[in-house]
Amino acid sequence: MGKENCYLHEFGYEDFERVIDMVGGKWKLRIIYMLALYEVVRYGELKKLLAPITHKMLTSQLKNLEKDNLISRKEYKQIPPKVEYSLTDMGRGLEPIVKELYLWIKKYNFFES
Repeated sequence: MGKENCYLHEFGYEDFERVIDMVGGKWKLRIIYMLALYEVVRYGELKKLLAPITHKMLTSQLKNLEKDNLISRKEYKQIPPKVEYSLTDMGRGLEPIVKELYLWIKKYNFFES
């Protein structure tokens, strides 16, 4: 691909870095994966699904994903507290990327142990 026709020139490295910050790190894509798989997940269920994630790390990552409009948080006013998380439309927009990652894993036989 020639540099003059490269699609990567359309948005630049700074914008790429901003997006990587939104989904990068050890836990964010894992959280997105679980929410894509289960659609709506309560906090405690998410913590179990992502073991050994700590409470502090999960809370921090969820806040960041919510701030970046990739997930939504629904809090129910009840005792005990009930909080559910799901992907926003923008978050669901990442599902094709997750599928491409799956196809890449399959192509290079990462499923084989």
